[in-house]
Amino acid sequence: MLETLQPDAIVNGSYASLSCSQWFQHIRHLYAPDETSWVRSLAASVPSQQVHQASLQAATLVHELRAQREHLPLFERFMQEYSLSSEEGLTLMVLAEALLRIPDRRTRDALIRAEMSHVNWKQHLGHSDSFWVNMATRGLIAGATFASWSQDHNDDPSQRSRTIFEQLVGHSGEPFVRAALQRAMQLLGDQFVVGHTIDQALSNAGRMVSDKICYSFDMLGEAAMTEDDAESYANSYSMALQRIAASQKNDGHPHSLSIKLSALHPRYEESQHPRLISELGGRLASLVREARQLNVAITLDAEEADRLELSLSIFQSVFEQEAIGWGGFGMAVQAYSKRALPVLGWLNQLALEHDTHIKVRLVKGAYWDTEIKLCQQRGLEGYPIFTRKAHTDISYLACTRFLLCHTPGLTPQFATHNAQTVAAITNMADALKPTPSYEFQRLHGMGEALYAHWHTRRNEPVRVYAPVGEHQQLLPYLVRRLLENGANTSFVHHLWDDEVAPETLTRSPLELARDLNYSANSATPLPCDIYGKNRRNSHGINLNISLQRELLFDDMRRWSSHQWEARPITATTGKGALLADKPVIAPFTAQYQVGRSQWFNPDDIAAVMNAGAAGFERWRLLAPRYANQERKAWLMLLASALENHSAELITLCVLEAGKTVQDSIDELREAVDFCRYYARQIDVHFAQPNKLTGPTGECNELYYEGRGVWLCISPWNFPLAIFIGQIAAALAAGNSVIAKPAEATSLIAARAVEIAHQVGIPKDLLQFLPGSGVDIGSAAFNDINLAGVAFTGSHKTARQIALQLAQRNGAMVPFIAETGGQNAMIVDSTALPEQVVRDVLRSAFGSAGQRCSALRVLCLQDDIADEVIRLLSGAMLELSVGDPLSLSTDVGPVIDSRAQHYLLRHIRWLEQHAKCVGKAPKAPEEGTFVTPVAYEITDFEALREEHFGPILHIYRYSAKSLNTLISNINSLGFGLTLSVHSRNPDTASRIERGIRVGNVYVNRDQIGAVVGVQPFGGMGLSGTGPKAGGPNYLLRFATERTRTINTSAVGGNADLLRGNDDLIADEDDITSE
Repeated sequence: MLETLQPDAIVNGSYASLSCSQWFQHIRHLYAPDETSWVRSLAASVPSQQVHQASLQAATLVHELRAQREHLPLFERFMQEYSLSSEEGLTLMVLAEALLRIPDRRTRDALIRAEMSHVNWKQHLGHSDSFWVNMATRGLIAGATFASWSQDHNDDPSQRSRTIFEQLVGHSGEPFVRAALQRAMQLLGDQFVVGHTIDQALSNAGRMVSDKICYSFDMLGEAAMTEDDAESYANSYSMALQRIAASQKNDGHPHSLSIKLSALHPRYEESQHPRLISELGGRLASLVREARQLNVAITLDAEEADRLELSLSIFQSVFEQEAIGWGGFGMAVQAYSKRALPVLGWLNQLALEHDTHIKVRLVKGAYWDTEIKLCQQRGLEGYPIFTRKAHTDISYLACTRFLLCHTPGLTPQFATHNAQTVAAITNMADALKPTPSYEFQRLHGMGEALYAHWHTRRNEPVRVYAPVGEHQQLLPYLVRRLLENGANTSFVHHLWDDEVAPETLTRSPLELARDLNYSANSATPLPCDIYGKNRRNSHGINLNISLQRELLFDDMRRWSSHQWEARPITATTGKGALLADKPVIAPFTAQYQVGRSQWFNPDDIAAVMNAGAAGFERWRLLAPRYANQERKAWLMLLASALENHSAELITLCVLEAGKTVQDSIDELREAVDFCRYYARQIDVHFAQPNKLTGPTGECNELYYEGRGVWLCISPWNFPLAIFIGQIAAALAAGNSVIAKPAEATSLIAARAVEIAHQVGIPKDLLQFLPGSGVDIGSAAFNDINLAGVAFTGSHKTARQIALQLAQRNGAMVPFIAETGGQNAMIVDSTALPEQVVRDVLRSAFGSAGQRCSALRVLCLQDDIADEVIRLLSGAMLELSVGDPLSLSTDVGPVIDSRAQHYLLRHIRWLEQHAKCVGKAPKAPEEGTFVTPVAYEITDFEALREEHFGPILHIYRYSAKSLNTLISNINSLGFGLTLSVHSRNPDTASRIERGIRVGNVYVNRDQIGAVVGVQPFGGMGLSGTGPKAGGPNYLLRFATERTRTINTSAVGGNADLLRGNDDLIADEDDITSE
């Protein structure tokens, strides 16, 4: 068993004997250790006296900086006034994020109106001591006033031919406010970008270079979406290397280049690990080879925690191929990562084994909010990063000490804008003899005043990290920088704030953490606790982390040769005629039999319904409190049991339904969430009757109880989640259940029912009938004991069921139907194309397009349609269609040959009536695969029927025809999901109000509704409601009862007498009678 490393021992050099491979194993095992114990050990390794002295020095430095405030750059004064802790600062960030890349004037004006008019700019007037900041505030007030007038006089933005906004501020044909704001946003961008081209950047940097200042250039542009993008980024890096080399001076402190691995390959993710070592590694190796020839150092930027292991593998591969003996190849390490120390240990050992120095840029980390959200969404056990800034600062100082004292193979580069951190680093370095070599780094546009002042007393070199690129490429980088600059806990944010004392600002992180007993931030609960104490989040598995993935795959392999069986499970005593077994074949290969299924004989339906009715009545007559607690306990136990059987159930979802491993994990988690959520709803709706206000002398109560026997008919596309969700809801409301799974996925359902019975759910409350939906349904719909039907499937089948129920003899029963949708995504020109394409790929082609919520028609504003289609077409070429058991597979098979033939027929129709604009690599011949495709259409004729698979329709619209588009979508009759991509909140709100759908998602994909967070269900042809996983769902399974008791019938109204002494008769009056 692998020994658990202790952070303080790492810092003190106790593990110097570990090999590279041993360090890597520890990195794999230290994804998310307990934060409190990890930080306490880190703190023990940091010299507290040196850090305390650094706090005093930093406080003095802050006093001195504030005394020289008149030299403060205008931008820093502006950001001090409009920090991101204010609504006004956030508004400016939104404008900066979108305004420069919106191609059409109409949409730019609409965004300005929406953002400028809803905040109070006047509160900033005269607040700054800068004349120019106050002048800028006056300009913002004027712009907001014009925007407000425009909105007040134009209720329908789509009908304006020339707005009051345009008339009031028109200037030479262009609105003054728009021009002024665009210029302001360009200036804001220029604050963080050193030049639009590498030549311009080198020229601008040349004016700042000295014996203490040099640059590391970063070619702007985030993750590549297509192979063409990756090639373009590689070429820009190559050109930058050549230009940097040509400009170098022989002064011993040369410029360098920073590279993002995500820019060099469109699929930089763990699932593509084998091909990345070759493809991305090859591209990077070529750049490193060129850099070495030119003697220009390269540093790999750090990215998300999911990519850490992958980045280390690629770094090692390229380092051993191209960089041995050079010393110019390095990488960034993030101190907010709990794995930072072992990563430094690994890098040091790699350097020592090859006798080659490695440059290490130590940063604090820039993806904090993304990391937290991903872990919470995935239901992971913990976070790979620290939840308190003080803990990140302690980690940074511990890493610093390790770098200075025990990593002879590494060349440290300390990137920070925090005066306390700067002073602590120099104190630790000065205490060592000889003093180690190191440099500081800062971002272009940040920390300039700090380091300029620092250089009046110290001589450490500073490298400026300087982005290069056009304004349109600035967005992701700018947002991160603004968030860092404006975060409430940021040193930079408070540096010039006189309301924050320098001693408070520079207080030792050791003291801050100790005061809180090194506890994690309670405002950031663990992923399992995000729903509060009443409901535990379902447990997830991060397939990007090798240890978690290998444990799951090892468990799944144990089930690879298992043969499952699905047979009727009933509470009846007699046995009817048995039907023949049917083999169950995996949809991705005819060579794999998953098990056998025996269908229920519909002739026996009456006995099953009678047994269910008897079970319902038996439990209905028990004390409500007891029955409620039993049902709640069953569901909670079922949730835990499903998680305990996770490997088996995930394997079954892959083999029988053809789902990818990630989809199967999500499926299991949703089933668990349904159980826990509905268990909690028992307490909300059934624990106590509702007291109703009425006349005195009566007790009036409304309460809920079960209806009787429910037939739950579930689909094949969510064979576990929806199957369990229907059952759990019906049971929670006090009913008995007849569960009828989809014919194609009976094995998964059977196993779930077996587990349910094992945790104690009685057979007469949960019976299982695999078989023909038509035959079982027809028999059950006419049974007198039927109390309700819950159905998920096509709208055509739902209509047939509704007709049969309407014609049945006996009581009318409720019918809950959740059907499909002709789901749209509307994208205006404020949207970020790269984000749109990522969401389109997931929404349209995830689960092979076999989700009710899946994207069917992408509606693009014509101003950005060409660019989005270009990106989407290239991104589709990177999709992997094939074996769902493979981690690299993005799209698995459709459920069966019938579905496959139906989809291929529609594709043939599209070939004749539409234009193919995107296609994934050809799907395998064996199995029921359909190659994902995208077709551009000119009208909605192709959308009259839902096509349940990986087929995307694309439709262009103009900004002025948005109302027509809304009407066209509504005319389809479906109403399930809608995604809106727009940075304009007014536009998003207008679309949401206009289109009648059940679930609207803004600036994200439209699939993966979370139980209790995004209750799911539609309207029109998409279903009856209420929403599954929502607070009203259980009530549809229950019947309402009212109880009225005449409390005064036994001799007086005691409650009334107790509540009003004036009504009590005087004793003398009583005796006188």
